[in-house]
Amino acid sequence: MKLNRFEVVTGRYIEEIPGQSRIGYAMSDTTDFYDMIEWSKKGGCQGSTISFYDYNNGKVYEPFQKQRNVLYGTPVYLKKSFWFLQGDYNSGKITLFKYYPDKNPEMIIQLNIEDVDLYNLRIIGEDVYIVSEDDEFVSYYPESFRFSKGVNESVSMIADQKVYLSAWVEEGWDDENDCETEEYNYYEKVVERDFKGNLLSETLGSLQQHADGTWWIA
Repeated sequence: MKLNRFEVVTGRYIEEIPGQSRIGYAMSDTTDFYDMIEWSKKGGCQGSTISFYDYNNGKVYEPFQKQRNVLYGTPVYLKKSFWFLQGDYNSGKITLFKYYPDKNPEMIIQLNIEDVDLYNLRIIGEDVYIVSEDDEFVSYYPESFRFSKGVNESVSMIADQKVYLSAWVEEGWDDENDCETEEYNYYEKVVERDFKGNLLSETLGSLQQHADGTWWIA
């Protein structure tokens, strides 16, 4: 059996990027933007790199060299390009980059770190939105809005001026004994809200993204 090798071998696990199958990615460590709050109290961190792996030719691309206190978010593939966030704690900026391997990364917008909630800071589609999510869901770019959501809700995507959320439901749980009853049932709902958080619809189903980028309700 032939074993293929990338031009640079580091022992890192390559993650898929939904929407295409040619390019995968890997991070040099698991520190995320929110972790830097604690790291800053200890004098900062070594920083990380993001690498893109081309399954067609075995090449490995690193758009930026490793820098202290500079971290990267999970990349996405939208509108025939890759997009990722860079958190530079030296300059106090979160930067959105548009990128395609073997091309120079294109800076799209910069946000001040002090103006964003770093918890679950990420990019979601179908359009390219920079968002964060905790008790409140907040969009920073390209449109600014926020709304409170249920503790059982998590945002999956934004499309057609609607926010799509997954809401989990547990029925038949015994809170006193902290266990399932014989009537226990777990399922999910697909929730649609507008940019003010108003409920537009709620239907039974689990919203999932397939590897090819399409969305399915199961």
